Amino acid sequence: MTEDLSEPIQQARLWSDTQWTARVIKNEDDDGWAVAMYLAGESEPALVGPWTMGRDKKNPKPLDTAAFHTLVKTAKEFVRRSEQQRHAELNKNVTVHVAGTRIRVALAIKPDEEGASATLSAENEFGEELARVAVSPAFRLHGESAQAWIASGYARPR
Repeated sequence: MTEDLSEPIQQARLWSDTQWTARVIKNEDDDGWAVAMYLAGESEPALVGPWTMGRDKKNPKPLDTAAFHTLVKTAKEFVRRSEQQRHAELNKNVTVHVAGTRIRVALAIKPDEEGASATLSAENEFGEELARVAVSPAFRLHGESAQAWIASGYARPR
């Protein structure tokens, strides 16, 4: 998508505002239609879903203001949930109790095209950092691995 979104577009199969574009497309899987929602500046759609046939049962129903606003709301929610899921995949934490003290151990993975990196950190119940070490992005954080790391004196896990 390289369209200039400074001016809104309101056509039967193309509708846009300054941030989102809805494009009604032929569904590749069957004889129906789909709608693709693009976020400004992105070449891939954020969301693709089925679109309603028109009264003639051959052509798609035209886009309108209400449909566009519903599609934008749905696309925003989809993007938000995808971001939350990605964040959860890259950031994990567990809380363990050691000698009567609650310690929160966190694993933060930083994705990178050249190769991901990861950091393992521990903080006490007051939020004070106790340790921070680099680990493999493949490190599996769970209660037992957190306990073992603490027991090792926060030595870098192998």
